[in-house]
Amino acid sequence: MAYWLFKSEPDTWSWDDQVKKGKRGQEWDGVRNFTARNHMRAMKKGDEGFFYHSGPEKAVVGTVVVVKEAHPDSTDDSGKWECVDIAAVEPMPKPVTLADVKADPALAEMILVRQSRLSVQPVTTAEWKRVRKLGGL
Repeated sequence: MAYWLFKSEPDTWSWDDQVKKGKRGQEWDGVRNFTARNHMRAMKKGDEGFFYHSGPEKAVVGTVVVVKEAHPDSTDDSGKWECVDIAAVEPMPKPVTLADVKADPALAEMILVRQSRLSVQPVTTAEWKRVRKLGGL
């Protein structure tokens, strides 16, 4: 199993929006970055991830699971963009802010710290466990 982080502006697509989609989930559409797309191509059904609110909040607010592997993005007419479908699993009892991540030496190499603009990024097993612990899971 692999772990990931999915970033979204909460006024565009929020954790609450994701939760409302239920177990069937929702396409993680609209991604127009080749690196992020390639990360989604590598995902397998059952992989888990963090749901991260970007913008002013800058925090991991929940966990998600990949429910459908890479397929054509329904919002793309060019045919070159793909996405996965994800479903909400559980909220973070305590959101883990970007400041929390940056302050933790165990997370210093996390891509969220080094390439914060990347909308879909891998997370190591150690980072997954640490962020979950910080968030009260």
